[in-house]
Amino acid sequence: MGVPIEVCRALPKVALHDHLDGGLRPATIVEEAAAVGHVLPTTDPVALGDWFYAAADSGSLVRYLETFDHTIAVMQTAAQLRRVAREFVEDQAADGVVYAEARWAPEQHLASGLTLREAIEAVRDGLAEGMAAAEAEGRPIIARQILTAMRHATPTTTIAELALKYRHDSVCGYDIAGAEDGFPPSRFIDSFTLLRRNNFEFTIHAGEAFGLPSIWEAVQVCGASRLGHGVRLIGDIAPDGSLGELASYIRDRRIALELCPSSNLQTGICSRIADHPFGRLARLGFRVTVNCDNRLMSRTTMSREFALLSEAFGYDLDDLRRFSVNAAKSAFVRLPERIALIGRINAGVDALQQTRS
Repeated sequence: MGVPIEVCRALPKVALHDHLDGGLRPATIVEEAAAVGHVLPTTDPVALGDWFYAAADSGSLVRYLETFDHTIAVMQTAAQLRRVAREFVEDQAADGVVYAEARWAPEQHLASGLTLREAIEAVRDGLAEGMAAAEAEGRPIIARQILTAMRHATPTTTIAELALKYRHDSVCGYDIAGAEDGFPPSRFIDSFTLLRRNNFEFTIHAGEAFGLPSIWEAVQVCGASRLGHGVRLIGDIAPDGSLGELASYIRDRRIALELCPSSNLQTGICSRIADHPFGRLARLGFRVTVNCDNRLMSRTTMSREFALLSEAFGYDLDDLRRFSVNAAKSAFVRLPERIALIGRINAGVDALQQTRS
């Protein structure tokens, strides 16, 4: 039967791959859209949540992308960005997440006159407000932001430079996102070189909509220490479980895979969780981590993802502990903070096991 979702909710979790513009509360979208005159498919929050899920699950890329038009439209002022970031933290903490990285592309939030720095600082302030609110409610959480550049845009080092500027001020990493096929990671090699020379962490969306060449470039050309999705690495693994050279390298170097099961179902990786490559990758010893990608569009939470995987593959609490520890080991924070996260996860799971015994 798997681990019940209420137990998964109590499990301390680490969220590495969660898009800020993909996790808004429907009620927030309705309120902020009304304030700026943006037209939505519906103004009923429940119906709007249903619409987002149906659109993302429709199999139509055009309709899927339309969902982000609506969320980004209500994230164009400092107040809106602060609110969305604060609620991001509050919602994660309520779900038992103890560390979360919110990734987003500042260049998509300048329509109302914000500068890139003002946008980054608004999210910084919202994350801080959310952490303070969660702490006051007895649910302490650490939240950081990953600055993302859009890979289909003309490559510049602007976002990478800003990530370095704010590296001690809420920004923990860098990413590129957007259309993968036709826009290889190497287009942004100048940014990745800059970041590596300044000892800064970055992840790269690779192996979601395109295959092994994208993953190879992300790791061997660009130097990513984590892979956003990376699910198509399964193509370098034979039916008997033997690994190709790329898969072996990624496993042996402990490069984390930011796997997003429910999101992958919507994008056609597989038709049910039980067929998701997560099971094989975990069994073969890859550093698999559990993530939501876009909580609004997939109508999911970290707890739900853990519960679904547990049911599909028969995972128990010790398995779920391992996946949380995997994520903590790969979080973009200093070693003492990672060790503290691992300790918090272990203590939480030990307490849950004693309660259930």
